[in-house]
Amino acid sequence: MNILNNLLLQPTQPTRSSKQRRGIEIKSQREIEIMRQSAKIVATVLKEISQMVQPGMTTADLDAHAEKRIREMDATPSFKGYSGFPASICASINHEVVHGIPNPKKVIRTGDVLKVDTGAFYQGFHGDSCITIAVGEVTPEAAKLIRVAEESLYKGIEQVKAGNYLMDIAGAIQDHVEANGFAVVEDFTGHGVGRNLHEEPSVFNFRTREMPNVKLRAGMTLAIEPIVNAKSKRTRILADRWTAVTLDNALSAQFEHTVLVTDTGYEILTDRNLV
Repeated sequence: MNILNNLLLQPTQPTRSSKQRRGIEIKSQREIEIMRQSAKIVATVLKEISQMVQPGMTTADLDAHAEKRIREMDATPSFKGYSGFPASICASINHEVVHGIPNPKKVIRTGDVLKVDTGAFYQGFHGDSCITIAVGEVTPEAAKLIRVAEESLYKGIEQVKAGNYLMDIAGAIQDHVEANGFAVVEDFTGHGVGRNLHEEPSVFNFRTREMPNVKLRAGMTLAIEPIVNAKSKRTRILADRWTAVTLDNALSAQFEHTVLVTDTGYEILTDRNLV
């Protein structure tokens, strides 16, 4: 389970409300329209970052750009201040799995597998998305890992429609990842997203009986985010208490979209092709 899930009972920073979470929320049409805007901001920032990344930049450079652009679009960075997280993006390189803290000393190099995750809080609602960027020319193994991780996200999204279940998403992701010889990380999951950055339900990427197999309903908004390791699924947390890395130092890749459940299927709110 995502290590941030233990914070679900706390108001999400920088949310201005003191309300606790209220279980799975079905969004109204007005709320969905706001979420389209918060998600569009996230998609815009990630598209810009994917186009500007080059060897020699630092992860702090990307964080500064993200915060500047999010604020220019009249939103607030969702991650900054979230239980003390110090930045507007998570930037995780190579064997770093998730929640990497941007650092002016962390230089991006040719061949790196760079994960960039960010969120925007706009008019009371969050959007959340992650991409993995191949920096310059990467190894064939890294290229395949990135491709399979992104494909697994869309395999999961294809299962989204009212009446289906979380297990349909999880199974589609797991089957595609394992068929390609990689491992799904089980220490972290996706989640509901909306009024809070992390809401119910947990959106897992692997078959399990340890979490509720929730039936999907139109109006639910989910952050679906498979994390795929080249070898072992096992991870550990570094001394900074945020950065997760692969236990065997193998590569890791991640993709995430904020997705709206509809009666007939889904809408990808953080679609970068639409910005």
